[in-house]
Amino acid sequence: MDTILCDELLQEIFLRLPSSSFPAVSLVSRRWLRLYRNSRTSLSLCVPPRNSTVNPPPCVSSLLSLYPYLSSLSISSSDSTTAFSDYLLRSVSSSCSATIRCLRFLAAPVSPSALFSLSASFTQLNSLTISLSTPLFLRWVGFLPSLKELSIIICSRDLVEFDSKEEDGLWVNEGSDSELPLESLCLSGLGSDVFGTGWLWRSCKKLRKLRLCNCESIGDGGSFSSFDTCLQGIQEVELRTCRSIVDGVLLKLAQKCPSLDSLLVYDGGSEEGLLRFIEECRCNLRKLDLRLPLDLHNNHLFAIAQNFRGLSSIRLQSCCLVIGDGLKTLAMAMGNGLEELALINCDAVERVPGMLTTLGQSLKRLRKLDLSFNEMLLDKEFISMLISCNYLIDLKLRRCRGLTGAALVSIVKNCKYLESLDIVDCSGIKADAIETFISNSPRLRRLQVEENMLSVLLEHGHQNNLSRLLFD
Repeated sequence: MDTILCDELLQEIFLRLPSSSFPAVSLVSRRWLRLYRNSRTSLSLCVPPRNSTVNPPPCVSSLLSLYPYLSSLSISSSDSTTAFSDYLLRSVSSSCSATIRCLRFLAAPVSPSALFSLSASFTQLNSLTISLSTPLFLRWVGFLPSLKELSIIICSRDLVEFDSKEEDGLWVNEGSDSELPLESLCLSGLGSDVFGTGWLWRSCKKLRKLRLCNCESIGDGGSFSSFDTCLQGIQEVELRTCRSIVDGVLLKLAQKCPSLDSLLVYDGGSEEGLLRFIEECRCNLRKLDLRLPLDLHNNHLFAIAQNFRGLSSIRLQSCCLVIGDGLKTLAMAMGNGLEELALINCDAVERVPGMLTTLGQSLKRLRKLDLSFNEMLLDKEFISMLISCNYLIDLKLRRCRGLTGAALVSIVKNCKYLESLDIVDCSGIKADAIETFISNSPRLRRLQVEENMLSVLLEHGHQNNLSRLLFD
């Protein structure tokens, strides 16, 4: 059996196997193990800390050398010491830096010297995720000529001790601007006491995507004025749990960012700041995603309907203070241009009779619809919307516990192009209704149900129908 298939064919087969198959493949023969390793282009490692039962620390470089064609590597460790993180990073540098294009280094913050070692070794790196301690030393980024995506997780300074001479040396010429090739930047945990971000903002003139998570500031006092420099070409912005800076950033976007195409704001900002952005922004916004339970009101939806008529996607989550009039006005303004609508855990979906009917009549060209976590949504309201939405390809109804098998019958009747359906935790929909639905939905390619429901479907002998579907 081991010699029937040639190396090339075996490697092609291994490329199509899930990572969970590795233990079984590795036990067949040494040849299979070698070929499987040669076929792997991505790998995730979780390295135990030094004080665990693994003593001395595992030889990471020897392990990585067994995978000669790695282009993507994710490495993590629960060890909180900088010395161990430096050891891991240098092990990666010595074994596979020439082939790695994407590196996720999810360990403790590394030292400045290790960062410069990284920049000298990973000359082909396109994407990097790494933890750093304050103060930030970022000059090493300029020595990665191919780096397009950078994600920095900022940790407390007391996690790492710097040599004072090394620190002074790294500040030399920190103020001189560069032109970094970065197109995507994510910063997590940025505080007002973090120095060095001004240089980063001034050097990111090619930035297209910006993501800020759990940030209290965009850097030290001088950074806010430098922030303008990176906004000219920005197309996509995400602000997650950044309440203290959202209003200021949104105002900057409205004034300095004519190319903005997509905006996400979760858990932050104020009613006044968001309204000012909507009214003053002159960009051609296409995608808007808001999760603002206490800050989103009907007046915001009226302003969106007036100023962002080019939207193709709008997602609203936990919009407790929005009522039916705002959503109806928004739908009528968007008309056939809107392709994606999400009303997740939206009180108006459950409380306002006839609202979904109006939305469906106004949004007949919808391709994606997400009504997840509306637990009291009933068949009658849902079906009244589907009657008009005949072009859906993606439908999410997760935890809509008021729906029954009648909803699936309506989907079969009205959604002839449906390819993906999520009905996880829809307790009112039983196995027999799902069986009938699958049999009558030839275009369906992905179905999300609970694991126990999938087991029931298999027990009922539906292997043939299920074989064409991807389950999550």
